[in-house]
Amino acid sequence: MPDVPDPVAEFVKRRHDPVVVQTVRSTAAATIAYVVALELSKEPAPLTAPLTALLVVQVTLYATLTRSLRRVEAVVVGVLIAVAFSVLVGLTWWSLCLIILAAQTAGYLTRVGDWVQEVAISAMLVLGVAQVTTYAWDRVLETLIGAGVGMAFNFFLAPPVWVETAGKSIEDLARRMRQLMLHIGQELGSQIAVDRAAARLYEARRLDHDITQVDAALRQAEDSVRLNPRVKEGLLYRVVLRTGLDTLEICTVILRVMSRTLTDLAKARTEEPLFPPEVAEALKDLFVHLAAAVESFAVLVTTQISANAEEAESRLASELVKAHAGRDRGADLLLRRVQEHPRQWQLHGALLAEIDRILDELDMEQRSKRLMEELDRSTREKRERLLFLHKIRRWIRRDRKDGSTAV
Repeated sequence: MPDVPDPVAEFVKRRHDPVVVQTVRSTAAATIAYVVALELSKEPAPLTAPLTALLVVQVTLYATLTRSLRRVEAVVVGVLIAVAFSVLVGLTWWSLCLIILAAQTAGYLTRVGDWVQEVAISAMLVLGVAQVTTYAWDRVLETLIGAGVGMAFNFFLAPPVWVETAGKSIEDLARRMRQLMLHIGQELGSQIAVDRAAARLYEARRLDHDITQVDAALRQAEDSVRLNPRVKEGLLYRVVLRTGLDTLEICTVILRVMSRTLTDLAKARTEEPLFPPEVAEALKDLFVHLAAAVESFAVLVTTQISANAEEAESRLASELVKAHAGRDRGADLLLRRVQEHPRQWQLHGALLAEIDRILDELDMEQRSKRLMEELDRSTREKRERLLFLHKIRRWIRRDRKDGSTAV
């Protein structure tokens, strides 16, 4: 009899899942916002407050703040437009057309992002009631309550940090790349059917879709460390993971091109192995070390504990040395082979060039250089923003001082 999963154990297992966290947090925030709005608003059923809280409470604190501000801005703009139209023309079919046009235009001009339609919705709802002014400001109040509850909810109950989730996604991507490389290496000494080689090419192309999913998880992780009091080195986490994913993405593109090269070679050698035994064995050994280097690189960029990071770095360095040695040995054998049998020599050169590009992307010196450049760029941008804010603050103080002196 199969084991029946325990619901409690399943819930505990999934308690860190983004969907579960988002559902619980948004439900709690919406309920609290409704209770608060019942006390402060004159509306008998102030549903705008829980609706706003439901929309603005996101998995990360940074997303909650940005969505809250844009939601409030969109509602206020829509209310102001509706009040102006109610004074001038009232509600008719042509005034409704104009208010929708004006509201959406104002939404784009004020850059409320995804909340452009909210501007028009707020304007229409306000314009359609009898007591425009009263309802308008009640809607603004309810929106502020919902946004305030949502922000306070994440301030006092700090949301989780999704760095570990993003790291697992990156490692999983690297493992799939490793498996593909190992499969390619094992088939180099065989007579490969064209459809089988094409299947490897399709598998490599599927990695592009995987990159998109990993990028989404990484964006969530980047947002989770911004403004989060539980994270002290948020910038470092973001830069390390982002540059690591960029490197793997480039390697994925190169791997796809490499699979295309081998597919073309399989089309030209339908009645013989892709490579003779000696060359195939050397290239197989090369792909083994190349696959291990990709996996070690992913472990290195996702490891936060110093001891494990040093171990991953040491393993990566070792695998890269072996891969470079295997590349040189394979290149010598390929050169002799091409000199004896020059057919499809350009595909041999293309294969070596693609291997060189992957080794160059995984190079530790290049990795360190890229990290430093990205950290310097991020630090410089942050310094420029702080300098700009400092100038504004100094200008405001000087203006106040001049005004008090004039008085």
